[in-house]
Amino acid sequence: MGFIMDGLDAEAYDRTYSDAGLVKRILGYFRPVRGAMALVAVTVLAGSLMDTALPLLISRGIDTLSHSFTLNAAAILVVGILLSGALSWGFNFARQLYSAKAVGNVVLKLREDAFAAVLARDMSFYDEFPSGKIVSRVTSDTEDFATVVTLTLNLVSQFLLVALIVVALFIIDPGLTLLALLIAPVIVIVALAFRRIARTTTQRARRALASVNSLVQESMSGISVAKSFRQERSIYGEFCQVNQRSYAVNLRQGLVFSGIFPLLNTIAGLGTALIIYFGGLRVLGHTASPGSWYLFVQAISIFWFPLTSIASFWSQFQQGLGSAERVFALIDATPRVQQTGEVMPPRLAGRITFDRVDFGYNEREPVLQDFSLTIPAGQTVALVGHTGAGKSTLGKLIARFYEFQQGRLLIDDYDIRSFDLPAYRRQLGIVPQAPFLFAGTVVETIRYARPDATDEEVEAAARRIGGGDWIEALPQGLQTQIGEMGRGLSLGQRQLVALARLLLQDPSILILDEATASVDPLTEAQIQEGLDEALAGRTAIVIAHRLSTVKRADRILVLDHGRIVEEGTHNELLARGGDYARLYNTYFRHQSADYVPGGGFVAVAEGPLALAGAEV
Repeated sequence: MGFIMDGLDAEAYDRTYSDAGLVKRILGYFRPVRGAMALVAVTVLAGSLMDTALPLLISRGIDTLSHSFTLNAAAILVVGILLSGALSWGFNFARQLYSAKAVGNVVLKLREDAFAAVLARDMSFYDEFPSGKIVSRVTSDTEDFATVVTLTLNLVSQFLLVALIVVALFIIDPGLTLLALLIAPVIVIVALAFRRIARTTTQRARRALASVNSLVQESMSGISVAKSFRQERSIYGEFCQVNQRSYAVNLRQGLVFSGIFPLLNTIAGLGTALIIYFGGLRVLGHTASPGSWYLFVQAISIFWFPLTSIASFWSQFQQGLGSAERVFALIDATPRVQQTGEVMPPRLAGRITFDRVDFGYNEREPVLQDFSLTIPAGQTVALVGHTGAGKSTLGKLIARFYEFQQGRLLIDDYDIRSFDLPAYRRQLGIVPQAPFLFAGTVVETIRYARPDATDEEVEAAARRIGGGDWIEALPQGLQTQIGEMGRGLSLGQRQLVALARLLLQDPSILILDEATASVDPLTEAQIQEGLDEALAGRTAIVIAHRLSTVKRADRILVLDHGRIVEEGTHNELLARGGDYARLYNTYFRHQSADYVPGGGFVAVAEGPLALAGAEV
C-alpha cells in the first residue's frame, strides 16, 4: 500500500496542532453566533427531555394497563406518546434550523479568512506550492470544517441525553444502572484507540483530493497546449493515476470510519444482552415490574446510542480537525515578505536605489549578490541580458513580491520595507510579458486599475493608445466580452488593453516586461505608441525585447548572472563592442532596417559593430 501514499506528504507550511489548540481556535469562530448557539442549547435540552419522557410514558402505561385496561387510560397513553413525539420532532427541527445557520456563518467566516490569507501570501508562496492544492484548502477543507461544527452541536445534545437517561436509570434500577456504567468505559476506550489513525487517514484523504484538484486546474489552464501536442491521452492517464490514488486513500478512510460503529455497537449489544438477562431474572423473581423492566431496556437502548456517539466522537472529529488543521496552516503560514512599518507614501517621484542587495529564490542559488544600482526619478531603464541574468528579479523586488536577504532597497529614500504595501503598490504599474485579463468586458477590465473611474475616464485612457483606432476593431467596442483570461482577444489586443489599464492607473513607477510574440505592423505601432504614453514622465524599468524600446531608453543595463556588466545608451554600448553589442547582433539586429532576410546585414553607420554578413 506504500505507493498509495506517494505524493501525499505535508506541504512545507503545514503545522501540527494539538486537539485542544484546534478546539480552542474553533470555538473562537463560534463567538459571533452565541445567540444561535444558545437557542440550539435550549432546543437540545427540550428535545432530550422529550426523548427521555417517551419511554417513561410507555412504562407507566404498561403498568397501568396491565392492572386495569380502560379505553380512557389507553387514549391518554396514546395522546401522551403522540404529543411527546411531536414535541421531540419540533424541537429537533428547530435545533437543525439554528444549527444550520450557525454552521453556515462559521464556515463563511473561516472561508473568508482563508481566502484573505491566500491574497496576503507573497509571490514566492505561489512559486513553491501548486495553486490547485491551495484552492482545495479554501473550498473543500473549509466545507469539511462544517463536520467539526455539526459534531460539536450533536455532542452537546448527546451529553444532555446521556445525563438525563442516567438519572432516569438510577431512579428505575440502581443495580442494573451500575452494570451499564461498568460497560461504558470499554466503549470509550475502544473509540479513542481509533483517534490517531482517523486523523492520519483524514489528512491523507484531503491531500489526495488536493492533488486531484491541482491536476484538473493545471490541465484546464494548459488545455490548448495539450491539444496542440495531442497529449489528451497522456493527461487523461495522469489524471486516472492521481484519481485512483485518491480513490484508494478515501476507501481506506471509509473503512476506518465505517469500522468503528459496528465494533462499538457489538459491545453495546453485549451490554444490552447482559442487562436483559439480569433484568429478566428480577421480573421472574417478582422484584421488578414488567413495566419498569421494559422501561429500563428501552432506556438502555437509548443510552447506548448517544454513548457510542460520544465515544466515537473523537475518531469522527479527526475528519473535521484534519481539515481545520489544513485551513489554519494556510492562514498561519509565515509570509516571507515582512514589512517593518506602515508608512503611507506620498505621490512618489520614482527614485530607486538598490544598496548592496543580496537575493536568491532559494538558499542554494543566489541571484543578486552585493548588488547596487540607482535609477533617478523619471528615467527609463532598459534591462537586457540572457535568460536567468536577473532582469525579472529586479522588477519583482521593486514590486515587493519577494523578500531580499541583505542590503536595502530605497524608493525616494524611503526603505521599501517601511511602506504600507497596498498604498505603495497603487503607485506601481506592472505589465507582464503575457498580460492577464479577468473575464468581463473591455471597459470593466481597464477599470480594474481604478474601480472608481467613470466610463468617460476609461474611454479617454483607451483612446490615448493609437488614437483609439484599436477600439473600433473590437466587435462591441469597449463593451466587448474578453472571455476567460482574455481568450476572446488577440495577444496584441490584450497588450493594448493592459496598457490602457496602466494609463488609467497613472502610476509613478512602471515595470514592463515586453512581449516577444509577433503582432501585425499596425498593432505593433499602436503598442509602441501606447508604450510611449506609458513611459512619459515616469520611472520605468523595461525588460526589453524590442529594439525600438531599447533605443528609446535613457539608459541600458546589461545584466549577466545578477551583475551589471555594462551600462549606457544604445550608441555608446554599440561603440564599446562588448556584451551589449553581441546581444544586439544576436537578438535585436534582425529588428533593424539594415537586416536583409535570408542573407545577412547591410553595414550602416551604427558604429564599428555594424558588421556586414553577421548571422543571427
